[in-house]
Formats: sequence, structure tokens, C-alpha cells
Amino acid sequence: MGWAVRVRGVVARRDLTSLTREKTIVLALAIQLFVAAFSSFLVVGLTSLYDPSAVQGQVTVGVTGDAGDGLVAATAGQDGLATVRFDSREAASQAFDSGRVDALVRAEHYTDDGGTRVRITATAPAESFRGTLIVAQLREGLESLERGERQARSQYLDDPVIPLPDEVGASPYFGFSYTVLVPLLLFLPVFIAGSVAVDVVTEEIERGTLELLQVAPLSLTAIVDGKALGAVLLGPLQAAAWMVLLTLNGIEIANVGALLALTVGLALALVAVGIGLGLVVRERQRAQLLYSLGILGAFAAAALLPEHPATTAALLAIDSPGRLSYVLVGVYLVIGLGVALGVRSLVSRVDAEGL
Repeated sequence: MGWAVRVRGVVARRDLTSLTREKTIVLALAIQLFVAAFSSFLVVGLTSLYDPSAVQGQVTVGVTGDAGDGLVAATAGQDGLATVRFDSREAASQAFDSGRVDALVRAEHYTDDGGTRVRITATAPAESFRGTLIVAQLREGLESLERGERQARSQYLDDPVIPLPDEVGASPYFGFSYTVLVPLLLFLPVFIAGSVAVDVVTEEIERGTLELLQVAPLSLTAIVDGKALGAVLLGPLQAAAWMVLLTLNGIEIANVGALLALTVGLALALVAVGIGLGLVVRERQRAQLLYSLGILGAFAAAALLPEHPATTAALLAIDSPGRLSYVLVGVYLVIGLGVALGVRSLVSRVDAEGL
């Protein structure tokens, strides 16, 4: 028993050592390391793509129309947005064309069968990032106007309106860090671990070195166990390192044990799938393509679950998980173990000489 464990460990170390010569894997690890090590700096830039309104920049909007005073009042306290009232559309258009205002908004009252409403016509530049920032700031101003209109008109309703909660000035950096960055650094190593499993199996088959390993003597099951062990360890070890680096960068990570259990369960399942594809397809490119498409499909299908794995990781990281989150972590562990045992049973029935 001890000899069998040591042999599997030797195979695992051999595969992990060979990964240092794979430029693609080393580059992927280096990119993840860079993101985790400098996350506090990268979050600022990446959040500008995730939520452009997080980037501070003064936006000046020209307002016209008989309902324009309401928009000016609604946006009076909004950071990053200033309004300029114009008496005519021509004067506002001239200011927009000359660059004195960044956008135009025409707010007019009109009457229909349902009563008096406000029609908003907005004009913004077609520039890429600047235009996106203007639209984001303008959207917040229009939302403030809508809240004010709803509150003012509630007195004409037969039934009282439920009071709207106060707006919360949450930091967009917090949301990006825990809903995007943390799941990315947890799941990307797991995805790479499965891809590595595909490579280590198909390369042995294509090069004809799998038979040499059996001279040891080793059974095909023992060889696959060793290769799976090295690939499975790759995911949780990376995830643990990234969480340490995130913590050093000021992004506190809670429930580290549960997060590692989540990555172990997913790594077991993906590595087993990768090994199974490698043994069945036997061709590296086709196996990698099937693996990638299958994982992308599974990740998209996960949206049908009561709680997406990325949401589970985010809730655990911010120390706000529900009972469902812990149950799902256990489910992922059971599924991973079940898939691994199923593939191992398949390997035991494969004719090694036929590979």
C-alpha cells in the first residue's frame, strides 16, 4: 500500500515538474499571479470597464424643456454631474457642438389618456469610453428624477405607496472585487487544472511513452491516479496563493476553508473529465476543444442552479453565505468525488496496450 502511494506521488511530481517547461501554462500562471499580486491597483482600472460611473469625472449636461427644472433639482446633489439650463434648443445645441456641455437632455411634459407624463430626449457623444461615462452619469440623474416623480405623484393614488429605501452609496470597487475578481482567481486555476489533465494524458498517448511507464511495473489506473493527483493539487494550491495575495492587497477573504473545499470539488470533477476525454479522444487538440466547449456550456448551464458557483464564492468571500451556499459546497465535493470515481472505474476497464 505504501509503495503504491509513493509511486503515485512520483508520477504526480513528474507531471508537475514537466509543467514548468510548458510556456502556455507558465504564462497563464504568471498572468494570474500578476492579477492577484497587484489587485489593489488593477481593480481601479478594471472597475472602470465593469462600472464606468465609478471613474470620477465631471459631466456637464445642457437641459431644456418645460420639465427641465425638475431634472436640475433632482441632480443637484449628484457627484460628477452638473446641469446648465438653456431657454431654447438652439442655444443648447450650440453649446453641445462647441464642447461647452457634454450632453443634452430635453425634458417635456405631455398629456395622454393616463395623465401628465415627462418625455426625456437625451443626446450624448458617440465616443467610446467618454460616451460611456457620460451615459452612466446621466442614467443616475434620470433615476433620481424618476424617484422624485414617483414620490410626488403617490398622493394621487388610492392606496399608499411603500416608501422607497434610501439610496446606498456602496463602493463599486467592493462589488467588482468580490463578484468578479475573487471568482476569477478561484475558478481559473480549476479550469487550467482540467486542461492540464487533458494534456498529460494525450501527450503520453501521442508520444507512446505510456507503455514505458507501465514497465515500472505500474497499472494504468495507478498512472492515471498519479497524473490526476498532480492536476487536482494545482487548482487549490493556486487558489490558496491567490487568496493570500488578495489579503495582502487589502481584499479580505472570509471562509477560506469553504472556498478551498469548493475549488477541490470542482477540480476533482474537471480533472476527471479531462482525463476521461484524453483517454477516449487520444488527440490533444480535439480533446482540448471538447473540454473547453463542455466547460463553457456547463458554466452557462450553472445559471439554472439556485445559486451560481460564482455567487457562492462571492458570498463566502464576503462572509455572507446562507445555508444554501454551504450545502452547495458539499454538493460540489460529492459530485467531484463521484465523477472522479466514475472515471477511475472507466480507466480500470481500458486496455492499456490498445492505447
